[in-house]
Amino acid sequence: MTLTELRYIVAVADACHFGRAAERCHVSQPSLSASIAKLEDELGIKLFERSRRGAKLTAAGEEVIAQARRALDEAARVKTVAQQGRNPLKGILRLGVIHTIAPYLLPDLVAALHRAAPEMPLDIEENTTAALDGLLKAGTLDVVVLALPYEESGILTQALYDEPFKVIVPRGHPLARRKTISADELDVADLLLLPVGHCLRDQVLDACREFTRPPPPGRQGNSLETLRSMVASGMGISVLPASALTARYANPLIKVIDFASPVPMRRVALAWRKGFARPAAVAQLAETIRRLALPVQRLSADSGRPNR
Repeated sequence: MTLTELRYIVAVADACHFGRAAERCHVSQPSLSASIAKLEDELGIKLFERSRRGAKLTAAGEEVIAQARRALDEAARVKTVAQQGRNPLKGILRLGVIHTIAPYLLPDLVAALHRAAPEMPLDIEENTTAALDGLLKAGTLDVVVLALPYEESGILTQALYDEPFKVIVPRGHPLARRKTISADELDVADLLLLPVGHCLRDQVLDACREFTRPPPPGRQGNSLETLRSMVASGMGISVLPASALTARYANPLIKVIDFASPVPMRRVALAWRKGFARPAAVAQLAETIRRLALPVQRLSADSGRPNR
């Protein structure tokens, strides 16, 4: 069985005629017919019912044709993979991003990466760190943007930037007159957080060590935008990353307050499998992210070199 024979039977199935299929394959009809007859003998089944009007697939033939199409698709992908090997910036890059970074990074990143590597479109998955970890290890994703710490066997990480946290309060809140605030001045009873399972929740609680207990029930939002809306409605205060608080996300009902030194922050990094065949694609992604106009403390390529 050869790929040529598979192409012949698919062509006959599509054309419903041996003559027209031969024309499409640029071979003589006797040559195509002989190749298909040879394949039928090898398989021990008839693939087509032949008549003067043309060719019709048998029941067994329909299943074989379906498999032949899949085999030809996979064979075509071999060429795609080879092309990507010659040019690592050509071909889809499957990117995962955690929920608390994706909405504030991707709009600018997608456009910037298209300019830097126009033949490397992104296929994006937004999810939690735990879910992205599984997809990365399974090979479903090529590279992931997440917050450290993240240490897994067989995975490389490269730090990109440090992002400060800021406090948001309703305009009428007693803290709204402040320019800066220290973590120990925040009241856990007034705090709104993401649910358990989001790394930002853990990072906020870890940075603000004065929170000796989690917020009471009913003081959670499923996304940063939900938390922002809850604060705007006067339900409490929250802590958000600086990228979620740029001018494009300004809300007149909310006051943003900087943390006093030492400022709590998170370190954002890329993670990818050690065996990933396109390290140049990861390097291009890292460089593109570093060049974005984000309210962060960028780490140089040297200081953020891959952690093995």
